[in-house]
Amino acid sequence: MTPLFRFARTAGAAALVAMLAACGGDNDDDKSPVAETPPTETPAQPPAPVQVAFMPDIHFHDVYADFKDGSFPGIPNPKAGDNATIRTMYAQLTSTRLFNENYFAFLAALDDAVARGVKYIALPGDFSDDGQPVHMRDLVKIMDDYSKKHGIQFFAAPGNHDPNRPFNQAAGKSDYLGLDPTTGVIGFSQPIYSRGGNAACSTPYGGDWARIGNTYCTEEVLHMGYAGITDALKQHGFMPQPQNVYYETPYSTYKYEDYDHGTALAQANWTNRQYEICAEGTGGPGKPAHYTLCKMVPDTSYVVEPVKGVWLVGLDANVYVPTGIGANDFTGSGDQGYNKMLTHKAHVIKWLADVVARGKAQGKQVIAFSHFPMSEFFNGASDDIEALLGVNKMQMVRRPAENTTRALAQTGLKVHVGGHMHFNDMALRNYGGDNALFNIQAPSMAAYVPAYKLMTLQSADKIEVQTIRLDKVPRFDELFDLYRAENAYDVPPRWDVSILDATDYGDFTYRYMSELVRLRLLNDDWRCEMRELVKSPLTGADLLTFSQLQTTVTLKELANTGDRNNLTPAFFACLADGGGSGASNAAYAGNVADAQARAQALAQANGMQLADFAQWKALELAGDFVRLANAGDLAFADIPAQRANQYKLLAQALSQTNAAVQMSGGSVSNATTPADLFKARFKPLMAIMLKLAAGAPSEHIRLDLTTNSIVNLSNQPSPF
Repeated sequence: MTPLFRFARTAGAAALVAMLAACGGDNDDDKSPVAETPPTETPAQPPAPVQVAFMPDIHFHDVYADFKDGSFPGIPNPKAGDNATIRTMYAQLTSTRLFNENYFAFLAALDDAVARGVKYIALPGDFSDDGQPVHMRDLVKIMDDYSKKHGIQFFAAPGNHDPNRPFNQAAGKSDYLGLDPTTGVIGFSQPIYSRGGNAACSTPYGGDWARIGNTYCTEEVLHMGYAGITDALKQHGFMPQPQNVYYETPYSTYKYEDYDHGTALAQANWTNRQYEICAEGTGGPGKPAHYTLCKMVPDTSYVVEPVKGVWLVGLDANVYVPTGIGANDFTGSGDQGYNKMLTHKAHVIKWLADVVARGKAQGKQVIAFSHFPMSEFFNGASDDIEALLGVNKMQMVRRPAENTTRALAQTGLKVHVGGHMHFNDMALRNYGGDNALFNIQAPSMAAYVPAYKLMTLQSADKIEVQTIRLDKVPRFDELFDLYRAENAYDVPPRWDVSILDATDYGDFTYRYMSELVRLRLLNDDWRCEMRELVKSPLTGADLLTFSQLQTTVTLKELANTGDRNNLTPAFFACLADGGGSGASNAAYAGNVADAQARAQALAQANGMQLADFAQWKALELAGDFVRLANAGDLAFADIPAQRANQYKLLAQALSQTNAAVQMSGGSVSNATTPADLFKARFKPLMAIMLKLAAGAPSEHIRLDLTTNSIVNLSNQPSPF
């Protein structure tokens, strides 16, 4: 009998199977009974404190890569005495991840872990940036070096960028930083694609590579599938190693007491680690007759015991659903996560329940890690965010349904570390009895705030979790002269060159986030009128004044009135015509003056001055909103206490209002007043902001697995 079906040996796990069938949907009101926890024979007692570092979303890109076929030479970087093979700064500032500086951050993180005596490092996915051979080589070399020199054991679990699809995929990027083909000046967006990756490289050509027009065509940038990535990292988690106490996959057939490395190695062969997935759900011998497009794909899940008493479960939570379209006919896994794991990879969830039950019975401390979150990650504000901004905004498509989290908790798993979101977050979901799930969202060193999680297994029921910030990264500015050349090349410049005034890596990622909000996130996530309002010259003083504004002047009238209160033509372009003449209305100036007087009185009553609110712009509020959403309490250090108090007063002022907007189709009608629009949109925004700031502590905490509670060990004060 294989471990895929060993879960049936316990009544609790048998109940889990029925529960999974009942909880597979997204109905959050489902009141399915809680499965009983398998009896624990021996309390988990790992040896004296074991440290495990979790470093998700490295998105490793070799900034001095050698294209082994001799194709792209890179551009000279005199500061390093080498040729840089990097993406443009504009590409970074319009992406939710950095591509270049994270190279230096990864080295700094490894050195920090070594200095702390850490021997075990888990990589919960997106360790690569699409599994490109040119970058994977140096990633493996670095990991090999740290293993040999410092005794580090790495344990990788795949993310949606490694691999991007189950099998090799023609691909490439259009925006490597290159030299202008005519002038030789730095700043050109250099296309580099693999064969068939774009129109130029679809032209038949001989040899290993070609330059067709301005495009380099080389297999160095194809997106490798499971085969190439797992072979490269076989000794870093994907295959059993001699020093492991124990290693198992969902497809192993041996028992713990019979463990033998040779047998484990043979059974971990990739010919054995395949499963069938269909468009409608999990395949296999018992699949329903109507299932279609069924394909066999690899699964890299495993449990490893690197030190006696500790089981690390590396879950492959990538779900690539067959589409029947094209050669590599699968959806990407980025938006699937555990919602699809329950329906399309159910055998891995059943195996997880069995692993947890056996681990508890054998006195193991079981810690799972994977690329995807197992619970909601916005401190309970997800529904509010969708109500304000729209369905699936702010990556909400990646939110696990409540029933998904419940089903995962009912496997018996207590602690999970995820990545993918580039968020720092701590969530605890209690479902009664001992069914509780701690989901730790570890931040990315390729985003804001750059950090990794350090877990110390103090005892069977106490786990300390520290967030190690990477504010100080050697060489973080090594490429800045190249970016300055890029900025000068683009006329007009596409990004704010002041980001290169950053004093350290933490400051750099803070400025990166400001530009990311301005250049992309506002466009992606915010309603048009909200986006253009915060991009206007409005200050905090204007916002507090708007909270006190009482007027019957419509937005259509305001558009034709002399003083439009800093609202821009782009803002008015967001509105639909509500009819009427829209004649200029001089009453607005008096309405604003009255509102300013009320705002000043409100500020003074709370020990503030309206003029102090003018020290920050509306765009800074938008940046702080996103920082809190992404970094949680790690963002506290970057939000001045005075500004946080002003945000609280603005939220309080708006909480007393009750306004609605008039709609015309999907747009706000300009028959709405500016007062009603601001209050209707920014009342929930400010309430969400405060909810994000009031989440569970995450910077430095202790998980109590007996009381299912979180103890805050941080002395970081909240400005809110």
